Amino acid sequence: MDIDYKKKFLEIYNKNIKREGCDKILEYLEKSDFFKAPASTKFHSCHEGGLCEHSVKVYERFLKLIISEYGENYQEIISNESIAIISLLHDVCKIDCYKTEMKNVKENGAWVQKPYFVYEDKLPYGHGEKSVYIINGFTRLSREEAMAINWHMGGFDSRVLGGSYALKDAFYTYPIALLFHLADVQATYLDEKQN
Repeated sequence: MDIDYKKKFLEIYNKNIKREGCDKILEYLEKSDFFKAPASTKFHSCHEGGLCEHSVKVYERFLKLIISEYGENYQEIISNESIAIISLLHDVCKIDCYKTEMKNVKENGAWVQKPYFVYEDKLPYGHGEKSVYIINGFTRLSREEAMAINWHMGGFDSRVLGGSYALKDAFYTYPIALLFHLADVQATYLDEKQN
């Protein structure tokens, strides 16, 4: 049975997110390719609707990790609204970056044209930091939310690969950011398919 990830996304979003400006984010998502875009060009959820699917799966993983770490009283540490904002919006940096092109592929001895995704970023602001920048154009993130979104790539972040030690400080100071990175990795490698 196919899951309607857009419907799930909207249910989670509308149930949990009430912050001023978040209605405008939803309008922005609806006008963009967010619900149709892939999550990657050739790795996890690289199919139409993959970005939305990934966001929902990360939300589910993050909520499980939060409950596992903090117990049923987790809302004393982090609100359901923060969990939803961080999870559902962490990859808005990918909006309008994926394009479809054609390539020749040999199938059964014959060349055929097949579509594939390419990534073209018209606002090369980074990854997590770009998502924070976009979200803050609509509503105010808490520092903890911003850190979780900003550093969700963990050791794969280009700043870390370039030698920055800021990730260590972010994870020590904001453990929610570490848990969110783990949720993103779990969803990517355990819940999603690579094509």
